[in-house]
Amino acid sequence: MDLTHRPRRLRQDGVRGLVSETSLEASDLIAPVFVDATTEERVPIESMPGHERVPIDEAVARVDTILETGVEAVMLFGIPESKDPEGTRAWADDGVVQEATRRITAETDAYVITDVCLCEYTDHGHCGPLEARLRGENGHGHGPICDHDPTTTVDNDATLEALDRIVVSHAAAGADMVAPSGMMDGMVDAIRQALDREGYEHVPIMSYAAKYESAFYGPFRDAADGAPSFGNRRHYQMDPANAREALREVRLDAQQGADVMMIKPALPYLDIVSAVRREFDHPVAAYNVSGEYAMLHAAAEKGWLDLEAVAHESLLSIKRAGADLILTYFAEDVARRLD
Repeated sequence: MDLTHRPRRLRQDGVRGLVSETSLEASDLIAPVFVDATTEERVPIESMPGHERVPIDEAVARVDTILETGVEAVMLFGIPESKDPEGTRAWADDGVVQEATRRITAETDAYVITDVCLCEYTDHGHCGPLEARLRGENGHGHGPICDHDPTTTVDNDATLEALDRIVVSHAAAGADMVAPSGMMDGMVDAIRQALDREGYEHVPIMSYAAKYESAFYGPFRDAADGAPSFGNRRHYQMDPANAREALREVRLDAQQGADVMMIKPALPYLDIVSAVRREFDHPVAAYNVSGEYAMLHAAAEKGWLDLEAVAHESLLSIKRAGADLILTYFAEDVARRLD
């Protein structure tokens, strides 16, 4: 028996780490933070164990806790005190994300990325103002057409105008990076022009370049109070069956000036992460979403999995697939255990 090639020789303690091909560092991770303008105390998120909504007054303390683990970047999501059909609180100077950003950038060294979308701010829960034919008689998207239309389309151009206002307000508040997540056509170009026009050429864009219409978002929609009140998002988020389309979407965002390309979700779409890594030289980010987090917790609670081990292995697999940055609810827990 020819045993001249023995791969097992390099799997022994001592040499195993020296030949490890992929490493996971705290600096690879981005921690999501939910800031809630409707509460004066922290509110646990039942479907996401270990996470909570924090009031604006607690935002700095929450970020300080994250920084202690070695994680350097946070992504802010806001729950406003009021909503309307256009989502106008999303770009208010005294909005929840704007105020939290001011405080966090003034009092911590965190790198602050802001989520840029309208679903948390519209009273119908969609990612922008609705098309005129879908608004209904009361203007809230609950008219007779919508009641019988399972898919709803936002007004793309009106949404781009709103996104322009949002990113400028976030940059003015001190955001280090903006992350548009609504999958609107032309959003990166519109945002880049708006930022440059207002003197924020230095603010990079992390585009959710390939965001799928996924069933893994359920816990997040509870956390951010952003579930659509009717219909779904099939007309503006990607079909989970499509891979080549993802490369077209990423290419468009690259041409329009995106600095970082986000793939969402992560684990069910590692093939997309890998393909984007091969095709583009931009930094690639992957969002290890709430459903991925929640299902591991649920299995661990039943004693079926070792939570620490599967959390680390999950993030390592995302990194191995080609992600440079990972947005994950496991950020703090995993970072604490990294060497």
